[in-house]
Amino acid sequence: MLRGTLLDGRPNIMPGKPAQPVLVYFWATWCAVCRAEQSAIESIAHGNPNVITVVMQSGNRDEVAKYLGEQGLNFPVLNDPDGRISAAWGVHAVPANFIIDSQGQIRFVEIGYTTGAGLRLRLWLAAVLG
Repeated sequence: MLRGTLLDGRPNIMPGKPAQPVLVYFWATWCAVCRAEQSAIESIAHGNPNVITVVMQSGNRDEVAKYLGEQGLNFPVLNDPDGRISAAWGVHAVPANFIIDSQGQIRFVEIGYTTGAGLRLRLWLAAVLG
């Protein structure tokens, strides 16, 4: 469903049926709304292996890594410089959040700003409903 190499070199393969709900967050370095949401994503990702972010059309690996360092961000990132991953997921605007349940189904989709509380609630609901 979502495969690639993270910026830190680790492989990322999202299982077809994850044990816990997964947050897939599409964003871009040039997106002002994404910047407003970054601290919430960082907080949710801290200690949670079920968060993966996809940075779309924001430059090469080094440029994205520099941006992450400047912003003090440490969440896992798949780089999507040409937009192929985003297109496969039907993402045409950022930020975009997908909550995948334990059956591998997309349970919730949010385009635009979403609060950390809202994302946590959707992750919890996906666990209860999935």
